[in-house]
Amino acid sequence: MAAPINADVLTLFPFSSWTNVFTDKSSVVAPGPWRHYSTQGPPGPWKHDSTGPPWKLLFFGSDDFALESLKLLAADVNRSASERVVESLEVVTLSSDVPVKRFATQNQLPVHTWPPGDLDGKFDVGVVVSFGCLLQERLINKFPYGILNVHPSLLPKWRGPAPVFHTILHGDTVTGVTIMQIRPHRFDVGPILNQDVYQVPDNCTADELGSVLATKGAHLLIETLKTLSERLASKREQPWTGATSAPKISTSLSWVVWEEQTCDQIDRLFRAIGSRIPLRTLWMSRTIKLEDFVGKCHVSLSGRGREPIPGSVIYQKESNTVAVCCKVGSTDKTVDI
Repeated sequence: MAAPINADVLTLFPFSSWTNVFTDKSSVVAPGPWRHYSTQGPPGPWKHDSTGPPWKLLFFGSDDFALESLKLLAADVNRSASERVVESLEVVTLSSDVPVKRFATQNQLPVHTWPPGDLDGKFDVGVVVSFGCLLQERLINKFPYGILNVHPSLLPKWRGPAPVFHTILHGDTVTGVTIMQIRPHRFDVGPILNQDVYQVPDNCTADELGSVLATKGAHLLIETLKTLSERLASKREQPWTGATSAPKISTSLSWVVWEEQTCDQIDRLFRAIGSRIPLRTLWMSRTIKLEDFVGKCHVSLSGRGREPIPGSVIYQKESNTVAVCCKVGSTDKTVDI
């Protein structure tokens, strides 16, 4: 047996996932569940009597991430007058059949279609979570306490529509949620009112992390609303250092090039986008869809008469999987030949 060589661990896919697919001609992107295009202007000249909770609140949201915050706000409305932080709750949602609209309708919450009509003097504060539409400055100025946003990252890191995807994709071990106040012209740059840190579990997927952060963000929102006046008075600007961008995920990111990506990188890519966009690669000049990722492994190539170069494919009959050799990484283990 020859001495061990420095070769990357192998990436395993079920044999059945190596199926031919048509060339993807679309430019479809994975829906960024945390995208919001919002602005916040300077405080307007309102006459307002409320200095603390309970608040008259208008919620802007669409998807499952936003739904967690709406559920907690709706539950708070039903608490006793001395305990609740929300006096009244109304919802702005898109005309399509989205989770937030379904929940609001089922729970008899007043629903405004986008864009909303006259809001003058009707609300104290707005909350936008994963809404997906631009909020104009003139709309934001209708709210004496501005509009708050629940963002699933520790701003200023991962500003943009896909923070959870990029957290997994880049192998971050720490993330969290931020409650910020929206400012005009750019999103995710407003002052921070509250933050909560979260340790990213090993082998966590973007869907799993997004679900956890949605719940944590909802609870942090309620906590912030309880002391909103004090939070606004002590808000802090985001630092210039440490800011990173989290652009939306596109289908172009799903291509696997074995010579350029290590097994760890492919593992993170699958956990980040695999549930939304199947990974793809070229094999014998044909497009192959990798529908499932079994995991990393070490396979002995002894006696197979093949060099373990990136892209080498081995079919393992006993497990009905295909093992693919990846690019050598700086922390790779060894494979016996």
